[in-house]
Amino acid sequence: MTNFKFPEGFLWGGAVAANQYEGGYNEGGKGLSTADVMTGGTHTIPRRITMKLEEGTHYPSHEAIDFYHRYKGDIALFAEMGFKVFRLSIAWSRIYPNGYDTEPNEEGLKFYDDVFDELKKHNIEPLVTISHYEMPLGLTEKYNGWAGRECIDHYVRYCDTIFRRYKDKVKLWLTFNEINILTMPMGAFLGGGILLDKSGTFGNNAADIPQVRFQGLHHQFVASAKAVKLGHEINPEFRIGCMIAYLTLYPHTCNPDDIILAQQRDNLANFLCSDVQVRGEYPGFAKRFYRDNGIEVKMEPGDENVLKEGTVDYYTFSYYMSNNVSVQPDLTQTSGNIMGGIKNPYLEVSDWGWAIDPKGLRWTLNNIYNRYRIPLMIVENGLGAVDVITEDKKVHDSYRIDYLKKHIEQMGEALQDGVELIGYTPWGCIDLVSASTGEMHKRYGFIYVDKDNEGKGTLGRYRKDSFHWFKKVIESNGADLG
Repeated sequence: MTNFKFPEGFLWGGAVAANQYEGGYNEGGKGLSTADVMTGGTHTIPRRITMKLEEGTHYPSHEAIDFYHRYKGDIALFAEMGFKVFRLSIAWSRIYPNGYDTEPNEEGLKFYDDVFDELKKHNIEPLVTISHYEMPLGLTEKYNGWAGRECIDHYVRYCDTIFRRYKDKVKLWLTFNEINILTMPMGAFLGGGILLDKSGTFGNNAADIPQVRFQGLHHQFVASAKAVKLGHEINPEFRIGCMIAYLTLYPHTCNPDDIILAQQRDNLANFLCSDVQVRGEYPGFAKRFYRDNGIEVKMEPGDENVLKEGTVDYYTFSYYMSNNVSVQPDLTQTSGNIMGGIKNPYLEVSDWGWAIDPKGLRWTLNNIYNRYRIPLMIVENGLGAVDVITEDKKVHDSYRIDYLKKHIEQMGEALQDGVELIGYTPWGCIDLVSASTGEMHKRYGFIYVDKDNEGKGTLGRYRKDSFHWFKKVIESNGADLG
């Protein structure tokens, strides 16, 4: 791809999540969220879920990178880069501290008014994720999170509040971040506030009860569909999308068994959720998976109609890497985003062992678009790396520039393939806390934040080399990749 310009009006920007960057966990009337009871961790030491705050324990979300007090300066930096759009999330427990409250918290609503006004001042469009890997802790304590159908009504009340409050300030919405994480054991608490293991074990080592996870996922489907319908009634100009953690999977060999396994995992991990949210019904392969695994998802009368009436306007997803799958045992394994796989001998890996596969993004864009034919947006992509800041406060992250450049080139190829791609918001445009490990050491941003894994640092902000590079990319609408 040479001198290819992206479509006029293409939405360049960046993405973050409240629990990973906002901080102010007990300020402005905010209640505790599920993220607020997750301890710090590292790549090798898993996070813990404590439910009650322990004195002397580090909880990364409590301060995060303190956007709560520094949002004006951060937004000014995003504007300096030329952002057209900024993907952020609203902390549900800032609006409804316990989740089941009947009246919203005005201080919390005012905070986001101020953030959206600041974005407007800089001509940056907000793209708001309504629920991003957190929910009020009160809903976990009372209903075991999304395992309880009661959460549907509480979520819809929350949506009604923010849709009406911000109907003239926000037009782009996403109902749930990476909703498909509930198809995987590690996603129960992170994505659903569901406790399957009372010991506080987090991640893939926690106990698993698939029946509970998939019932919780159904409740999220119904809640999402109701939110879409409600949003369109409140403001017909709202565009409301789904968000999927797309896990690109290749068969490791041309053995038909590997081909079938890759297809089955692709269906379950990627297409179950988007088929429901885009097409409005459960696909046949999901019904077979439930039947084969003894899962009985309980539906209330009317649920199927709700799903049909609440389909999304556009499809967004995260893409970081690809994985290989095989029926062969004892092949070399590698780590990855949400799930690992078989090591791909044709690809390099990041500091965290994630395969770097730009061409996989082109394949993924075509695969999604050929299935759904609705606008697509990449709302997470990036390289988590160990950055070194020099004495004169510079970060020479040529490796990040190289990663992003190659992925943007493949986005251009997909556009020329006929894919309707409308925007790109790289993840963690400013360094933030990792959701899976709770660490700061794994950095994604164009902006360096002075903070370490233990929560120490000045929180100073410094432009990396990638900051200046991405500014040129946006100014040239993708034509100048440097």
